[in-house]
Amino acid sequence: MRNAMAAKTHEKLIEEIGNMTVIELSKFVKALEEQFGVSAAIPAATASPAAGQAAEAKAEEKSEYKVTLKEGGAEKIKTIKALRSVTTLGLSEAKQAVEGVPTVIGEGIAKDKAQEMKQKLEEVGAKVELA
Repeated sequence: MRNAMAAKTHEKLIEEIGNMTVIELSKFVKALEEQFGVSAAIPAATASPAAGQAAEAKAEEKSEYKVTLKEGGAEKIKTIKALRSVTTLGLSEAKQAVEGVPTVIGEGIAKDKAQEMKQKLEEVGAKVELA
């Protein structure tokens, strides 16, 4: 008989909680936390497997890139100048690289340098790929 009463009490409590607004429910949870000295928050260490995978991905992030010039852009002269400013290519080599796209313009380039190369070339209309 006691279990039947407890079941009815639980059902009534669940029904009342189901009828609460979000704000009322939030206040109710806070009151329970304070009353019993507990927290409804999930501990950070067990938050989700995705968090651990994201940390692993960051740790495995590439440090060296291959920079490929995919398209020279509409103004090839500007692209040649930009290419010369970010590499050690001479004028004729830079011109050949722009005219013979796709062209690998750097391999084993540090991340910062590769992004700088990409940015400068894309500013003049070229398309660059980092791999």
